[in-house]
Order: sequence, then structure tokens, then C-alpha cells
Amino acid sequence: MIRKIIHIDEEKCNGCGLCASACHEGAIDIVDGKARLVREHFCDGFGDCLPNCPTGAISFEEREAPAYDEAAVKAAQQSKQNEKVKEIMQIEDETKRTEAMKAHLAAGGNPPAGGCPGSRMKQLERTGAAPSEPAGVGYRPVSRLAQWPCQIKLLPAKAPFFDGAKLLIAADCTAYAYANLHEEFMKGKVTVIGCPKLDAVDYSEKLTAIIRDNDIKSVTIVRMEVPCCGGLQRAAENALKASGKFIPWQVVTISCDGKIMD
Repeated sequence: MIRKIIHIDEEKCNGCGLCASACHEGAIDIVDGKARLVREHFCDGFGDCLPNCPTGAISFEEREAPAYDEAAVKAAQQSKQNEKVKEIMQIEDETKRTEAMKAHLAAGGNPPAGGCPGSRMKQLERTGAAPSEPAGVGYRPVSRLAQWPCQIKLLPAKAPFFDGAKLLIAADCTAYAYANLHEEFMKGKVTVIGCPKLDAVDYSEKLTAIIRDNDIKSVTIVRMEVPCCGGLQRAAENALKASGKFIPWQVVTISCDGKIMD
């Protein structure tokens, strides 16, 4: 079919690559130091690349060319996004991986396709006041969870919601044993949870990174009275020491029947 499509004058092209970056469809590549229209069916003829060319090497022409294939463009864009996400997820250093993903999303990239949506980082906006009436008819508790994820294993070591945060490190079971955990402990804090027995890991390294690499204002540790919960407390105490920071902290122990022990 005859249609409008771009033309690149290779004599004028200096190979800067600005046009390739400006072409959202991915129709242009740099080949042997020159910009070339390598996918004619990706060129929509709108000319987003024109104003980015410093040498005036790009112009429009009408000629025989395959029709613009929007479906193929979208498939290629998604494939490129997936490859970028794959590269980011392969970065071993968790802090660098988090920063790379934030930059990718800020540049308009898509979040990971596939994988576990439950591990995608988000800050939760809590609006509205807590109910003032006592428990009873019409009483509706308010969630005080300030971010997602909250599991220590899934959390990034550095995140915006940690900046200036009061950190609550809570054992998984505390929310079930102590009915008012949200209002008395989670309110106004960033909550991270874990169970050293079920996870069978030492949280010290992750918690150290969180405390060391962020502006944490205070730390509250809420644990159960059972001995295995001591692993969470020890990990938090070791992290506070290893971080090299002097931060106010406290430990609260909950009994199995839902009472504060100390």
C-alpha cells in the first residue's frame, strides 16, 4: 500500500540515536553507526522522531510500504518490557534491584508480568478517622497497615515508606492473639511481620539493612510469649546493634490468651 512513512538520509545521520529513543514503536535501530528504519510495519507515520534529529536527517515520504501493524508493535513493546523486568529481577543486590525497578516504573515501564503480584511494593493511603464509638453495633475497625508487602521476606531493604518511619516488627501471631493490635501498635507505624519458626530464616540481615539504609525513627518489637518468638526479638536486637544507629526501641510480649505481659 502507498502511505506516509519516514525516510532517513544516511549521509546526514550522525548516529546519535535520539530518533531511536524517541520512536516509541521501536521502528528505528542504529546499525553500523547509522539510524535505519528496520521495521517499516512499526512506523505509524506520525514522526515523533523528527524533532529529535539534530542533523535534519529524517523526513516524510509517501511510498509503497507495509501497513502499520499496531498489534505487532504492542507485542514487541511488551516483550521488551518483560526483558527489562527480567534483567532487573536478576540483579542480586536487593537494594539495587529495588532502585532499578523504581526507575523503570518512573520511566513508564510496566510492573513485573507474571510472578507474585503480592510482592509488588505499594504505599497505602489511609484516610478518615478511626471510629470513636466502642465496639458493638455499627462498630467498624480501621486497618492501620501503611504499606505492602508487610512480610519481612518480601520487603525491599529500602523503600519510600521507610523514610522517617516508626518501625513495628511484629510476630505473625500477634495480630490474632491481640485484638487491638492495629490501633495500639500499628497506627502511625510501618509494620513488618514474620515468623522465625515457619520461615526458618534469620531476619537479622534484612532488618539490619532496613534500619541502616533508611531514616527509621523508632523500633517496636511485638512478639508472642512462646520461645520460638525469641528468634524475632534476637534478630531485631542484632539488627539494631549492627546498624550502628542509636534508635529508641522497646519489646512488648503478648500472651497466648491475648494479654500484654510486659
